[in-house]
Amino acid sequence: MRDFRKIAAPGLAVLAAIVFVVAPAWAQDRLLPYWATLRYDEVNMRVGPSVEYPITWVYKRKGLPVKVVRIREGWRLVEDHEGTQGWISQNQLDPARGGMVTGTGTAEVRAAASDAAAVKWRAAPGVIARMKKCREGWCEVDIAGRRGWISAARLWGSQDLPGDE
Repeated sequence: MRDFRKIAAPGLAVLAAIVFVVAPAWAQDRLLPYWATLRYDEVNMRVGPSVEYPITWVYKRKGLPVKVVRIREGWRLVEDHEGTQGWISQNQLDPARGGMVTGTGTAEVRAAASDAAAVKWRAAPGVIARMKKCREGWCEVDIAGRRGWISAARLWGSQDLPGDE
């Protein structure tokens, strides 16, 4: 038994090392495009995929949804709700899906996924929401701890994309 442990221990160590090195790469293997959100209150967008490139935009909105359209090493080419594209380091992005109220006038946040459901409150354009699930043209959202349903047509981030999990 002792001889088996001497042989198996190095093999298990190598296997563990492979899992810890390769697993993060698997986690990054997603179909494109997919949704993500900004992880911090301040996130830099750059012209290219490196800190060597100049900053073109500084976002100051944690939770802002972005569409990831391309991957290059530890960088993501993203597009915001206005169509602006640029590179953001992957560690500045949160894989949690978010949405932003768009359009003119307030969006009704309803008690259920239906035009007939009671209006719980209204959300102004630009309000950021955590996306729970979308179905039949409605998305369940969490806005500052309050839950409800908003028409998917009023949310940037509601479209199902190939890389969404």
